[in-house]
Amino acid sequence: MSQRVTSLRPLSLTIESDRTVEGGGFVVRRPFPTARVSHIDPFLLLDEMGPVEYAPQKAIGAPEHPHRGFETVTYLMHGAMEHRDTTGAVATIRPGGVQWMTAGSGVIHSELPTDDFLRSGGRMHGFQLWVNLPANAKMIPPRYQGFDANELRRVQLPSGGEVRVVAGTVMGVTGAVQTTSPMTYAHVVMRAGEEVTWEPADGHTALVHVFDGELSANGHAGRSGQMLVFERSSG
Repeated sequence: MSQRVTSLRPLSLTIESDRTVEGGGFVVRRPFPTARVSHIDPFLLLDEMGPVEYAPQKAIGAPEHPHRGFETVTYLMHGAMEHRDTTGAVATIRPGGVQWMTAGSGVIHSELPTDDFLRSGGRMHGFQLWVNLPANAKMIPPRYQGFDANELRRVQLPSGGEVRVVAGTVMGVTGAVQTTSPMTYAHVVMRAGEEVTWEPADGHTALVHVFDGELSANGHAGRSGQMLVFERSSG
């Protein structure tokens, strides 16, 4: 029995993720950008990293590289990564944690497996989202925000699932991250047969990326590796 997501908005597009190689050589599932979909304003990229099982001393990440004019959001399901950047931020992201880096006028950063994870190996699985900054915020000073799993607020669903709220407000619960532009980012865990009603703010881009199992959204099926894109308005 699949889960169901209902919304007043009609579904406009279903995207099948491409597989590609990023960073130091890790494979990602990418719904966009691809040859079919360049971006979904204001979002520039979504990568699902793994899941992949690394042997000891084999885990890889993304060495130093620059960003400017947008934000990068890393949410980790499994593994452990160390973040370093030219603002002086040094932080470790562990399962259920998030880092939200505003590149703004420019920053150089790296995301690499922690020494402990590199020694032991194990499963690595996470997501990276790029969010475009509005024109009047392109040159704001770089900023780093990092939160562990226990710092993210949650909404318990009636059938046993939950919503882990990273940013924005879901069912009256507001996430820890302070965003430059109004937006909501949430990890939804649903039980078989569970139904969630989701009403994004009118005019906002609304996306659901399915990474495990399958669901039905307004009568349209979505399975692992697919992204469901909804119309910007219910009218």
